[in-house]
Amino acid sequence: SFTVKEMTMQVKALIAATLFCLLPSAGHATNLMYMPFETVLSDALRAGRLDGSVKFYLVGNGPLGTQQLLRRGVVSDLSTNGFNKSDQFSCEWVLQSNLIKLQAEAKRVGANAVTNIVSYYDQHVRKDLNTYECRAGIFVTRVALKGDLVRLP
Repeated sequence: SFTVKEMTMQVKALIAATLFCLLPSAGHATNLMYMPFETVLSDALRAGRLDGSVKFYLVGNGPLGTQQLLRRGVVSDLSTNGFNKSDQFSCEWVLQSNLIKLQAEAKRVGANAVTNIVSYYDQHVRKDLNTYECRAGIFVTRVALKGDLVRLP
């Protein structure tokens, strides 16, 4: 059993921890991460979250040959609850959510691929052949993508 002094110390510690979390700098702290795109894409296909009818290509990795541009610069900017989840898990989850949204938009306009995909956090373009940018915070994890919807032969 706890003494009154021990309980008082625990309550003070809990209040201090709660106040720390409410501070703007602590509540909005984020880890900037560059995560492997293809791994998450493969996992989403394997899990059936993506149906395979739309292909995804990071900028610089696009398909060769002719393609019909249907919509340029389509943005998907989603976030997920990051509380009590690893940064890696929440980054992968929110990327999959973005890919699901882009797949739906591509199918809606008759596209079968999303090409020239770049990270687009706060409208800042980051191009990479292999990774996407993720901002994992204490409470929110966010990924923003921008790409072109195209029809491949």
